[in-house]
Amino acid sequence: MFHGSITALITPMSDDGALDEARLRRLVDWQIGEGTSGLVPTGTTGESATLSHAEHRRVVDLVVAQADGRVPILAGTGSNSTAEAIETTRHARQAGAAGALVVTPYYNKPTQEGLYRHFMAIADAVDLPLVIYNIPARCVIDMSVATMARLAKHPNIIGVKDATANLLRPLQVRAAIGQGFVQLSGEDGTALAFLAAGGGGCISVTANVAPGLCAQMQACWSQGDATQAMAIQERLFALHEALFVESNPAPVKYAASLLGLAGETCRLPLAPLAESSRALVRGAVEGLGLHG
Repeated sequence: MFHGSITALITPMSDDGALDEARLRRLVDWQIGEGTSGLVPTGTTGESATLSHAEHRRVVDLVVAQADGRVPILAGTGSNSTAEAIETTRHARQAGAAGALVVTPYYNKPTQEGLYRHFMAIADAVDLPLVIYNIPARCVIDMSVATMARLAKHPNIIGVKDATANLLRPLQVRAAIGQGFVQLSGEDGTALAFLAAGGGGCISVTANVAPGLCAQMQACWSQGDATQAMAIQERLFALHEALFVESNPAPVKYAASLLGLAGETCRLPLAPLAESSRALVRGAVEGLGLHG
């Protein structure tokens, strides 16, 4: 169900920081038309940390409705409160999402046993496919392969979004759990190498503004054309780098604004991009000849 190029969707906002629902609807349609395999609303790139609970639910509802079954929706539902994560995951199921992306609890710094119990509680409470989101750079904690193997025994826990940038990890996970466990890269820069190590796709920031190229790279790999996949990844590399010149999603929102896809507004504490960063992002976008 979840494979190929899956976009970690931005949440378009007006200049005053309100949700821009019209642009979000258009963005969903454009993404699907460009060949994106799935969409992740209300993740880190969607600024879930600064959405109110009502806004979070509204974004999920809107994206599910606009996609209308054309691609699967993997809704971001994680929290550092297990009870809140259960509630948000229940809403995703009710909204019609195909699955939930659940980040490891940030700030609390749970032990591996705490991580196990957190994800088991969500999986037991909500009958919806769950993808673990392991991103130590933002959450401090790193879920071990052993803990993931324990969790994978639950029928609702189907895979992982791996943002460790450790290319040994997909091999280790595959050896411990098997090929049926979905492995998705969370790092655009290592997306192709992740496929070579046994992954099945990428939840991509870059795909917000270059969905066609990201989808083509994944398709080339799945069709056995590694040479063309590498050529596309090399073309995308400068954009991958530019979109993380400052904290995500400020750079990708600026890139989206250059293409007329959405405004560049991010909510505080994210600040507008520095002029030097704007120049870098603009150069990468123009270098690829992207258009909205």
